[in-house]
Amino acid sequence: MPDKIKFDLEFPIQSSSAFLYQYLSTPDGLSEWFADNVNSRSDIFTFIWDDSEEQARRIGYRTNEKIRYKWLSDEDEDIYFEFRIEVDALTKDVSLMVTDFADEDEVEESKMFWENQIAELKHKIGA
Repeated sequence: MPDKIKFDLEFPIQSSSAFLYQYLSTPDGLSEWFADNVNSRSDIFTFIWDDSEEQARRIGYRTNEKIRYKWLSDEDEDIYFEFRIEVDALTKDVSLMVTDFADEDEVEESKMFWENQIAELKHKIGA
């Protein structure tokens, strides 16, 4: 199985980091833009789309700064997806950094997926 390629995307978002974090870290927030429905039991999040369901474990977080999830179906321990909120010290501009992994031939498709999802997120929060 070929190695997955790590990629990072940056999205400027007009929002406070605390407000944005709610949309990245809670089932209610995630179901607003990322999946049709999201449930969680402790650190296991169940993401539901139409007819499919995927589970991810929250493997790390720092409140209002970052949160990292790992798909349970992915056996590679080093593969995860992460949302990181960066605030420029001078301008106070907020950026959402997304880190994910994809097979070499799926990187562009994955980037487009995130661009669409983050556009939905911006729409939901009015950013």
